[in-house]
Amino acid sequence: MTEPLLSIRNLKTYFIGRGKEVRAVDGVDLDVYPGQIVCIVGESGCGKSMTPLSIMRLVPGPWGKIVDGQIVFDGKDLLKLTEEQMTDIRGNEIAMIFQEPMTALNPVLTVGDQITEVLLRHRDMTKRQAVEQAVEILQFVGVPRAREIMREYPHQLSGGMRQRVMIAMAMVCRPKLLIADEPTTALDMTIQAQVLELMRQLRDNFHTSIIMITHDLGVVAEMADQVVVMYAGQIVESARADDMFDNPIHPYTQALFASIPSLDETKEVLYSIPGMVPDAANYPTGCRFADRCEKVQSSCMESEQSLREVKRGHWVRCGLV
Repeated sequence: MTEPLLSIRNLKTYFIGRGKEVRAVDGVDLDVYPGQIVCIVGESGCGKSMTPLSIMRLVPGPWGKIVDGQIVFDGKDLLKLTEEQMTDIRGNEIAMIFQEPMTALNPVLTVGDQITEVLLRHRDMTKRQAVEQAVEILQFVGVPRAREIMREYPHQLSGGMRQRVMIAMAMVCRPKLLIADEPTTALDMTIQAQVLELMRQLRDNFHTSIIMITHDLGVVAEMADQVVVMYAGQIVESARADDMFDNPIHPYTQALFASIPSLDETKEVLYSIPGMVPDAANYPTGCRFADRCEKVQSSCMESEQSLREVKRGHWVRCGLV
């Protein structure tokens, strides 16, 4: 079997300060294989975005720290690399599309300057060669008037165009792993469909692995090879996409899927999960979903469950299974 491109074991990212320990990511195990699209889903505050920031070693300081775990990418343990070595990897071998391109792009630099900067940092080429490759990648991601756009600033572009520029910047060095944090949240449905199709092309053309963070289960159904469900800093279920949608096992996953609107439903009120995600500085004993779970039993409150394989390739963190 092919070795994973990315292998994460027991990753723990905490924010420690003012007498509190906030466990944003609390013991995550994850494998991503070459050419695979992995979608991470869950409510806000479950650790979805902090997991890829940990992979990139961009955890906000000074309180944020990776306190334990191992992140092995292409045979290298990223947590043992120097900051200079990580800088060589970021944007080159691992790239990230951030949720809001208007804040991620530099407002005082032109589109061309920002894309060519990546090439000049990671590739041995002249400025002219970098400009030509930047134009080529902009054309590939569907930006019209690519040479003119190179001279424009982010505020002069529409939301869809800024998102395409972000994707172009992320892909210009042909990374092995692309991390996309809510890449379609601010886009209308037409542009969203175009961006998702573009990401599939990137995977197909360059064999790029993709980790996609999203709230949208429709996007997950369309894009994912593997689905990972996170809750309260932990992975509670992981399976192939078809298996996950056909047979969700964890009560939290079932509740998420029950909240999907359906044209076949006759219910007047859309289902919503009661309660809120627990405070990451004060997780309860036992199952962290117990106080919101409709199937809860007394044993759920007593001890925390480990993630275990209930059938081939399907992992669940639940004592009721």
